[in-house]
Order: sequence, then structure tokens, then C-alpha cells
Amino acid sequence: MISRLLYPKLSEALANSPAVALLGPRQVGKTTLALEIGQTVNALYLDLESQQDLAKLAQPEFYLEDHQDRLVIIDEVHRLPGLFPVLRGLIDKGRRAGLRTGRYLLLGSASLDLLKQSGETLAGRIAYFELAPFNILETVKFPSENLWVVGGFPESLLAPDSRQSLRWRQDFIRTYLERDIPQFGPRIAAETLRRFWVMLAHNQGGILNSAQFSRSLGVDVKTVNAYLDLLVDLMLVRRLSPWHANVGKRLVKSPKVYVRDSGLVHALLAIQDKESLLAHPVVGQSWECFVIENLLSAGMGLVQGFFYRTGGGAEIDLLLLWPDGTLWAVEVKRSLSPKIERGFYAACDDLNPAKKFIVYPGVERYRIATDIEVVPLAELAEQVAMATRR
Repeated sequence: MISRLLYPKLSEALANSPAVALLGPRQVGKTTLALEIGQTVNALYLDLESQQDLAKLAQPEFYLEDHQDRLVIIDEVHRLPGLFPVLRGLIDKGRRAGLRTGRYLLLGSASLDLLKQSGETLAGRIAYFELAPFNILETVKFPSENLWVVGGFPESLLAPDSRQSLRWRQDFIRTYLERDIPQFGPRIAAETLRRFWVMLAHNQGGILNSAQFSRSLGVDVKTVNAYLDLLVDLMLVRRLSPWHANVGKRLVKSPKVYVRDSGLVHALLAIQDKESLLAHPVVGQSWECFVIENLLSAGMGLVQGFFYRTGGGAEIDLLLLWPDGTLWAVEVKRSLSPKIERGFYAACDDLNPAKKFIVYPGVERYRIATDIEVVPLAELAEQVAMATRR
């Protein structure tokens, strides 16, 4: 069993809130984590993909009222969209009876309906958490390069060899395209969406150009944006927003987009192992996005990520914004002897971040300037995670 960083925060939320939603893509480990927490409190588990469990909630008020004294874990909750108004009534009724916390743990694959309804009907009654694939802090027993190549989905990372790992990821993509995605949005041709996903992988970490995708796919820009919105809401793709500040310069305003799990990127591009990856043109952008995703995962939702780029060439790969407004600037380099470019200095002059880091694939931490540190990814991820605990 690999421990998840989210475990203590999820337990704390259940101790302080009547309902908690744990969202994330399929096969990321939501059920495993929920059952691990449930074992400590004798929870009741319902999987709405099971017809037997779904039948139990044919009249959800009656069934759930009979189990008010237990934590109820409801998996694939998007399959019963009418459940949320019922939960609101039961939560409010329980509050009057002194049952104020730890009532429901809702698991979902980030359905648009799930997000919409929970926002409308459970406001003030629910806490949200996102479970991402394994990050570098959770997999210290595995080489970080291996995590980069095969990604953080448990079945991919724990596969006995690279061939089976790649096969699992290819099957995962096919299942999502043919079975899972049609559950969450209007019917989309699987082959068209696959082509779009592959294009995103080729354009990993690039500035979004919907018109270019539109021409390549033969669909209009509105359709491209709808595809992208769906993949973002399913937590398979990230839109990294540009930093907006009144610095008196022309700023890039379009987001960067990338497939969040590096293993899925490599599967979409048919890259099986590290040797093939190092020879592929996507290697630099793949590493950059791997670093960004790990740092944001280590922040556990308490830190926001942006990038900064001006028309004059000033650029920062990742800006970490903390709740108190503090900024950390992170530049990502694949080289073992990284050098700082003029654009990074110019961007730091514009924004004056509190900390400045260069992340590289080496193992030694050292200063390259008075206020700039070169640091391995694992060490910076640990520093980010520690900052969230203060």
C-alpha cells in the first residue's frame, strides 16, 4: 500500500464537515483511499456501478436514514444525479439532531453534473478534494525517472514491466474514449476525440491555439473548446492560466494546455521506455509538465499555479501563488548543468517573487545566484508540501 498525501487532510475534512467530495479520474485510487479511511470508522460503502447497490438507493431517503450513525461512502455518485437534494435534506435534518460531521464521502470522476449540482445544493455543507495520480513524494521507493516515463496511475506504475505498463495505459485511453467520456457529455466520436488528445500530447505545454486545432480536426472552434472543457473537467488535461499583473507590458493571455499525467502523454505518442522518450521531440515539454504537475499535486489545492510570459520574452515556467499572496518562481530545466536565461531574470524583475528556483533532474541542491537555488524536483515538492502544513 502506497500512502497518499491527501489522507490526513481528507480525514480532517470528514471530522469537520458533513460531506466531502473526492474527485479524480478513473483508476487513480479514489476507492482505495476511501476504503482505507472507512475501515477506521466502520463506514458503509455503496458502489453505484453495482446494480445491487444502486437498487438500495431507489428510495434514498429511507435507506440513508437507516444508516445515519455511519459514514456512508458513495462511489460513482454521478450515476445518481438526483441524490444531491436528498443529501441536503438529510444533512440539515442530521444537524438539528446533533449529527454535524462525517456523514457522506462522495467519490466521482469529475462529472460536470456532479460539480454543478453539488455547488447548487450542498453549498456550505461539502468540502472538495482532488486526488491526482501518484506524485514524486508518494513514490519515494520508485526512481523518479520511472514515474516520469510511465506516469502516476497505480496500475501503470506498478506494472511488472514497461510493455505491460504501456498496454494498460493504451487500454485506459480506449476505455475512456469509448465508455467513460460518453457518460459525461454529449456523444462525441471516439476517433475524433482521440485525435484531439494526441494533438494535445504533441503540443504538450504549448500555448492554446484553438483555431489551429479546429483546422486540423475539421471542426469549428466552439467544438474544440467543448472537447477541451470536457477533458479539463475530467482532470485529464490542465489549462495553466497566464499570470495577469499590471506591469506595463504586453502579456500572453492564452493558457498553456497539457495532458496532466506524463504516462498518458507517452502512451498517446507510443513512447514505451525512457530511451525512446529521450530521443523524442516532446522530451523537454514532457519533463516540464511533469515537474509542474508534481509541484501542484504537492500543494494539495492550497497553492495555485500560473505561468508568466511577456511579448518581450520575459518568462517564468511556473508561478506558485500562496493564499497570503506570496509568489514562488520556478524555472524548469532538463539539463544537469542548468543555466538561467535572460527572460527569467526579466520576469523576476517584473514580479519580485519571494523565492526563485531552478528545477533540474540532478540530485544536488545548490545556489546559482544569491537568491536563486537549483533544486531537485523531489526536494522542491517536499518544500511545497511542508509549506501547506503551516
